[in-house]
Amino acid sequence: MTSLEMLVEPLRHSPQLVEAVALLSRQIEEERARRNRFYEETTPEEKIEFIDGEVVLHSPARNRHLDATSLIANLVLNFVRNHQLGTAKIEKCLCVFPRNDYEPDLVFFGKEKAGSLGPDTMKFPVPDFIVEVLSESTEARDRGVKFEDYAAHGVGEYWIVDADRETVEQYLLGESGYELRVKSATGTITSEVIAGLITPVRALFDEAENLAALREWM
Repeated sequence: MTSLEMLVEPLRHSPQLVEAVALLSRQIEEERARRNRFYEETTPEEKIEFIDGEVVLHSPARNRHLDATSLIANLVLNFVRNHQLGTAKIEKCLCVFPRNDYEPDLVFFGKEKAGSLGPDTMKFPVPDFIVEVLSESTEARDRGVKFEDYAAHGVGEYWIVDADRETVEQYLLGESGYELRVKSATGTITSEVIAGLITPVRALFDEAENLAALREWM
């Protein structure tokens, strides 16, 4: 039985099934209306997401968060571009999931999905690979609804980066959801979704290590 089937199983045999479906249908319609307003009112200046029927506006990030995001982007964007593997985007890339809309810190689309993107694309498909850099205001969602949603809708690899502790957690999609492959502040990390990407963990946090890794790839 899949996780979705397990979720709905109690309702399938409930005498209140019809009422429950009607209630959920009303909620879906209300969320759809709010989501359409979100699309109409969002601006490029804001980092904003639509999660669980609500608009989530993000606070400005701390310098340590910005530095880690920049270093990771420097590695991934250059590697993907040099090896023509698809395309990678940072921050203001609105990724549309069946119920929610997210702007992850970094995303990667393989060649198939990258080929569907045009110059004016504003709503992006579900990525193949996502990185989220934790902050106090986002950690609960990064480890909660996003973790569940990314796995449920086929994001093959998810990195959770802690810039304060300078650690990375690598999750790979398995039959029953995400499985932790690596959690470390040292050594190397090898991506399964971005073919050939192998980087020292320290290169995600240290500029000199980051430049050294880039030189090895050039």
